[in-house]
Formats: sequence, C-alpha cells, structure tokens
Amino acid sequence: MSRLWSLPAEAPRRDHRDAEAVSGRRRTVVAATFVAGAGLLGASLSAEPDSPEFYVLSLSVAGTWLIGGLRSGPLHLGCGQSRHGTVRQPVIGPIAIGAAAFGVCYGGARLVRRVPILNQAIASVLQYAHRGSRPLVLATTLANGVGEEVFFRGAVYAAAGIKHPAATSTAVYTLAATATRNPGLVLASGVMGALFALQRRASGGIQAPVLTHLTWSTLVLRYLPPLFPDVAIAAKRSTGRRT
Repeated sequence: MSRLWSLPAEAPRRDHRDAEAVSGRRRTVVAATFVAGAGLLGASLSAEPDSPEFYVLSLSVAGTWLIGGLRSGPLHLGCGQSRHGTVRQPVIGPIAIGAAAFGVCYGGARLVRRVPILNQAIASVLQYAHRGSRPLVLATTLANGVGEEVFFRGAVYAAAGIKHPAATSTAVYTLAATATRNPGLVLASGVMGALFALQRRASGGIQAPVLTHLTWSTLVLRYLPPLFPDVAIAAKRSTGRRT
C-alpha cells in the first residue's frame, strides 16, 4: 500500500517530484492509458442506454483510469493544516465544495436549456439516467469519478512535473472528453477539471478532488435529469397525445 499512496506527516507538499526512472515510466503508462481510456469513453456513450454494453463499457472506462493511475507510480492522498498547525485529512471541505459546485452547475443548467446545441448535448447524456437503472448508473458514475481522479489528478498531474501541472491535467482531461463528441461534456470537463486540479494543488493529493467529484456527481444524477426530459420519452408522450 505504501508504494501506491503517500500520506505526508507534515504540511502537504505541492511539488512532488518523481525520480527520473519513475518519471519516464509514468509518462509511458499515462500515454497508453489515455489512448485506451478515451477510446472506451467514446464507445460507452455510443452504446444504447440501459444496455449491457453501456454498463460494461462504462465500468471498463473506470477500470482503465484506475488501473492506469495506480500502475503509473506513487500517488499522494494529500492533507491540510488547521489554524493551529495540526495536520488533517480533507473531508468536510471537499464535500462542501462539491455541493457548492453543483449549486452553480444547477443554475448554469437552467440557463443552458435556452441554448439548443447545449440543451441537446446535455439531454443526450442524461438519457442514460432517464432510461437506465438508477443504482447501476450511480455505481458506474461514481466508479468513473474515482478512476478519473486517480488518473487525471493523480498520474497525469504527477507526469506533468512542477511546471503548470494543474493546467496540463485540466487540458488532458478536457481532451479526453472530446472523444464523446459532446460539447456539453467537454465544457463541463474543462470547468470541473480546473476545480479538481486546483484542489489537487492546494491539498497536495487526490483525496480532496475525489470527494468533491463524488459529491458533485451524486447531486447531478439526483437533481439535473428533471431539467432535461428524455427526448425519446417526450416524443412517445407527444405521439400518444396525438393518437
């Protein structure tokens, strides 16, 4: 376990540096994982909602990010300091940030509904929540949230070195989202990726962004779908009213 996770006993370090051998290996693993993960991500959102293919591909994406991140080299959980100088694990703060981020997201979503291209893009993603099994959709979403943080804010952030790792990891995260060909997901990845990366930088590890990501994702699945009715279901209802 100690080979994968590093928990500092003092103030969190924000400039973790890999040894040269680790750095080269990490970049190789990161590159291979990115290609595989992005390909699977695009395929997963091309599958039919609530189909076995969708759940298998979604879990495969999560597994790819997670395994690639862990195999890339040492990762850091991070920690923070209280006003009295004691070291503590970030828990309440990241959860609160996730809830606040969702509040902003919810307000933005109400505005985005007026932009046809973004309205359609978000509705096409939320169809998986509308038509799928709620427990399974939630499980795959949370699994992907953990996998993404381990890979992008863990492995990619570390592979970027000490020069602009937050910006680099955010750019790579956004680039991966382009595999979905969905402008709504690309936009969300850019905004949320930046938030997660800033948390990674502030805490010195991935625990804070993991908790924020999971909180945000859970609230999105719970409260966002009603704002974007499923297109297929709406069409059937409309047809039923006309007949």
